[in-house]
Amino acid sequence: MIYLDTSVLVAYYLPEALSTLAQQRLLTASSVIVSELAQTEFVAALSLRQRIGDLSLVDVMQVTALFTNHLASGLYVPLHLDSAVYRQAHTYIVRYDLPLKAPDALHLAAAALEQALLVTADQQLARNAQTLAIDVELLATL
Repeated sequence: MIYLDTSVLVAYYLPEALSTLAQQRLLTASSVIVSELAQTEFVAALSLRQRIGDLSLVDVMQVTALFTNHLASGLYVPLHLDSAVYRQAHTYIVRYDLPLKAPDALHLAAAALEQALLVTADQQLARNAQTLAIDVELLATL
């Protein structure tokens, strides 16, 4: 079971340097968790790409529809972030020794509590996961 952060979702749905790796990784996973946070960050990333001119509104709508269809069809296991996730994220942040933003702490907490491998393309998130002894896989080009 793997937990995807937003960086991998974006690479899976939009052409990027890591797109092939993201697509291969998803194809080999038996179960893929996508949190509500990742879903929200994903559409926010699409919106940003449209506003800066990287994607047309039509492209954004098509990608959003495809992602929504994948969620509805069961390609992903949706994860609701309950109060336990917020409490765990808080615990990570108040260590005060990690460069953690609140959304990253929530991703780390969700993956840890689900006992899932966190798959990310974010190097800092991967380093934080390692420090916290959370199973992590960093997607990166050589």
